[in-house]
Amino acid sequence: MAIGWLTVLKSVPWGEVISNAPKVAEGAKKLWNVVSKKSPSPGMPPPGARAPVPPDPQAVAKLQSQLAQLEASVNDLHSQMLASSELIKALADQNTQLIRRIELNRVRVLWLAGVTAAVAIVAVCSLIAAL
Repeated sequence: MAIGWLTVLKSVPWGEVISNAPKVAEGAKKLWNVVSKKSPSPGMPPPGARAPVPPDPQAVAKLQSQLAQLEASVNDLHSQMLASSELIKALADQNTQLIRRIELNRVRVLWLAGVTAAVAIVAVCSLIAAL
């Protein structure tokens, strides 16, 4: 069983995996830096806390300020979503390449098994004919 896994690991296109690894790692690093440095805005109330808003100009200005902060947060979340989807796409492309190579190797192993069986049958028949 270990020999089968060793064969599969030997047949993986490690050159392509290694050449794509820096791109994937850099994307993950950028995403982590963006996400880890963000902290909730101190001026924002907790999501469940809602206070009645009197209709005075200061309250309207405060609401507009909060709205601007929320729009900025939404824009940041959107850019983070794009970065993560780009990283996921790169990982998916790499996974697709690995699957193709594994499938190709599976077909080769089946073909070699068939050829080996045919050679074994010919060898047994020639041995029987020689005796």
